[in-house]
Amino acid sequence: MTPIGTSPVFVGRHSELRALLDHARRARSEASVTMLIGGDAGVGKSRLVSEFAAQVGQGRVVFGGCLELGVDGLPFAPFVAVLRHLLRDLGRAPFDALALDGEHELARLLPELGRAPAERREARGILFEQVLRLLTAVCEPDGLTVIIEDLHWADNATRDLLVFLLRNLDSPGVQVVATYRADDLHRTHPLRRLLPELERLPNVTRLELGPLDREEVAEQAAAIRGSALPPDEVTALYHRTGGNPLFVESLTDCSAVRTDHVPQGTRELLLASLHRLDDRARFVVRVASVGAVSGGRISHELLAHVADLPESELDAALHAVVDTNVLRIEGTGYRFRHALLREAVHSELLPGQRSRLHSRFAEALDTLPGVVPADRLATEQAHHFYAASDLPRALSAAWSAARHAREALAYAEELLMLERVLELWDRVADAEERVEGHSHVDVISMAAASAVEGGQVGRARELCDMGLAGIPEDALDEENLLRRAILLRRRAQARIQLSDGDGVEDLFAAQAVHPKHAYGYGFLLSLLARETLLRQRLPASATPGPGRMNAGDRDGLRAIELAKEAIRYSEMAPRGADASDDCARADALITLGTALFGDGEIEEGRAAVEEGLDLARRMSDPSLEARALINLAHYLREQGQHEEAIELLDCSLERLRELGLMSVRGTFTALNLAETHYDLGNLETARQMARTGLAWSPVPMHRNHLAQAAVRASLALGEVEEAREYAAKDGGRESLTTARIHTVQLGVAAAVELDIAENALDRALALARESLRTVDFALSSGYGWMLLDLIAEAVRRASADGPERRSPLVAEVRGLLDEVAVPMPEIGPVQTAYRVAYAARLAAADRQDAADVLTAWRKAVAAWERTPLRLRLADARLHAAEAAVAAGDRTDVEAWVRAAAAVAKESGAAVLANRAADLARRLGISLDASPAAAPPPYPAGLTPRETEVLRLLGRGYTNAEIARELFIAAKTASVHVSNILAKLDLPNRGAAGARARDLGLLA
Repeated sequence: MTPIGTSPVFVGRHSELRALLDHARRARSEASVTMLIGGDAGVGKSRLVSEFAAQVGQGRVVFGGCLELGVDGLPFAPFVAVLRHLLRDLGRAPFDALALDGEHELARLLPELGRAPAERREARGILFEQVLRLLTAVCEPDGLTVIIEDLHWADNATRDLLVFLLRNLDSPGVQVVATYRADDLHRTHPLRRLLPELERLPNVTRLELGPLDREEVAEQAAAIRGSALPPDEVTALYHRTGGNPLFVESLTDCSAVRTDHVPQGTRELLLASLHRLDDRARFVVRVASVGAVSGGRISHELLAHVADLPESELDAALHAVVDTNVLRIEGTGYRFRHALLREAVHSELLPGQRSRLHSRFAEALDTLPGVVPADRLATEQAHHFYAASDLPRALSAAWSAARHAREALAYAEELLMLERVLELWDRVADAEERVEGHSHVDVISMAAASAVEGGQVGRARELCDMGLAGIPEDALDEENLLRRAILLRRRAQARIQLSDGDGVEDLFAAQAVHPKHAYGYGFLLSLLARETLLRQRLPASATPGPGRMNAGDRDGLRAIELAKEAIRYSEMAPRGADASDDCARADALITLGTALFGDGEIEEGRAAVEEGLDLARRMSDPSLEARALINLAHYLREQGQHEEAIELLDCSLERLRELGLMSVRGTFTALNLAETHYDLGNLETARQMARTGLAWSPVPMHRNHLAQAAVRASLALGEVEEAREYAAKDGGRESLTTARIHTVQLGVAAAVELDIAENALDRALALARESLRTVDFALSSGYGWMLLDLIAEAVRRASADGPERRSPLVAEVRGLLDEVAVPMPEIGPVQTAYRVAYAARLAAADRQDAADVLTAWRKAVAAWERTPLRLRLADARLHAAEAAVAAGDRTDVEAWVRAAAAVAKESGAAVLANRAADLARRLGISLDASPAAAPPPYPAGLTPRETEVLRLLGRGYTNAEIARELFIAAKTASVHVSNILAKLDLPNRGAAGARARDLGLLA
């Protein structure tokens, strides 16, 4: 069944597992209860109850399973297994206590108990009563869980005994959990009639186990394979398996995910229900497998037309098929129970039969107008004509389907259909006429556009290369120049997202050949403006043609000027089918507003972005709409308006999900949401949002950024090993070689933060030195100040022994920080707070006067209080508390430490919480808010302060080091050491250190 193996991690069912554990607690403390768990074959019922049994802890858990023999099998099969388990574990005593006149009624089920009594009229009632009494007796004192699997195979006797128990278990102690296959409950199945009756019992709960979602499928597949699947494989796997964990296990194989192959074991499981059908019903299922291409659904009218059976025979066949759950009724048609079931049935068809049926379906779609929605007609016809080998009509239908897909923003389907057109091009004589006179290169260019829009950027680059190779080098007429420019522009878009060299070179090459008066020139300029805004350097080879902006003149290439030029050309665009180049205008307005934000022109910038956003919405362009919202949200964060940013991004993400564009724009939206939640201290949400984006994104650049966000969230949560795993994916240490300023800053920040967490300060500072030498931080002051603050923290830690004892590396980085920070702009309260905190860290690193350091940290606390970045505020409060103690001013110390600890606990910020707890312990501050809490035990009558001194003695600290660590005088430290030696009757400090280890104080 499983070519690779079962997932080593339990995926997805955590809420259901919690429900079962809560159910067990209720059974043990309040009243005996029952949970009925239903779901399709392979959906994970057995895995769920196994995980539950492993975690339930208190009490005994026993299993029993029904046999696939139905009424002809062994009566009471699951209860026989349960009783035998109890007999093996507990011996005969509980059973002998139930014997009547030395006879065991239970011997009818367990021959081990002796000969069964003679037949008597009341024997069945006595048997049921004894099972009830036994379960009630053995549940003491910690409870009993009885798990019965595969209830759909239960015989009548088993069902009767189960009903008796559920009606009569009225005292606490017994939990019954029963699983059944919902897809096996045909209309006449006795369990189907019994379930509603059981649900009416007050102690019975029913739980339907659904499929995994896409992210959970990705997690399961990654756990099985040992590495994450590419997003396109995840999508294919999710759609083929429908989220069924057993099928995910079966298909998680590179050779099986994106093919029509169904592994043998899976096929046998899927086709088992067909064996109960007669030949006529099986024929109807085969016909349906050919026609059910619209998400596995087929209309009754279409099925009846192609099957061509008398009405009474068709109805009888369909009743049988529906009763066995092969097809399910949906509206006026039918849907296969599972997509893989349709594939398995279709694969069983003989080639000739398959071709004939596809041809009949293709013709039926012409014969029966309206039988499928208009937007699906061309796609289904293309599918059927191609499968029937009618290539000319298959090409025409594929072209029509591609046009419909483009209108519906279904880029992946458009690409699929255009690829079909290209596949058939040389096999259909009049291909160009059938695609409205477009050339082969034109179709390639259209396919590249859909690949770019659909996030399949690797394929887009390949298509652009193919199209460019198809344009003769000597073809210099305007039509071919325009084709070349468009292909270069699209290749640039793909290369930029692939981080493949410097795709902006292709933009300049496109500008050099693009006719300025032709439609699309404004959009090309808007892309140049966008990339100029994001880049810290432009390629030396970017040399535009005559009459264009000077590529070597930095001022002439400023994003604002290019954006304005793009707007001008978009308004001059020739009027035609596209009316005007509104796409270029919207994109350029968003870039213009973003650039104005960066220059501190907040109101003007917001107005420009919102104008671009309105235009994108009027055009129904979700990609541009998402870009506008992302950029607007980013600058709202700089102003400390994080809640408004989250509201905008949440709405954007929901819309992109609805449109099926998560893999294109949704992943970058998810990144911005992750960053915003991280800022607010919503760490688990931030990490989960990064994971969601990684599960969807096929774009390397986006994946790098998402991994970097996951690194920072994991580090704050104290998950260093997880952070290392994400760091291995993000390319952060190689980011200095890229031209995009944000890519550099975020990559360096994630790498430096991980190095600091691992105390690899030399590595952190070496990367910092390189970035300070090569990166123009001022181009993006938002991320720039965040990174400078992080580097300043590395310098502070590396200067613990004082400025005079700094290594050459630390001294060099310290000097570079001054050079970089002085000209840095400061826009908005968040950047101000980072700048003030940066200055405080350097004041501490430089060992300035204690009062001055405290003043610097007080300013940082005040600055962060004007923002919603609560973890940054907590960090500043802890530093301020340490500085205050060093300065002899304890006025606000306890309040600062308590506030920081509370925020860290609420956010799950483990590292910050540990810092707060450690500082509180060193200062003798109790963070326990409960006055009734018992004081912790201290060894040998030591006071809390003496215990802390003993801990430091175990680490080999001198009296001076102890004094510095605990913010006390050296003389006071000496007194504490003497008291410890006396109380513990120890001869010297070395013995005290050994005792500290024995007492576990160094853990």
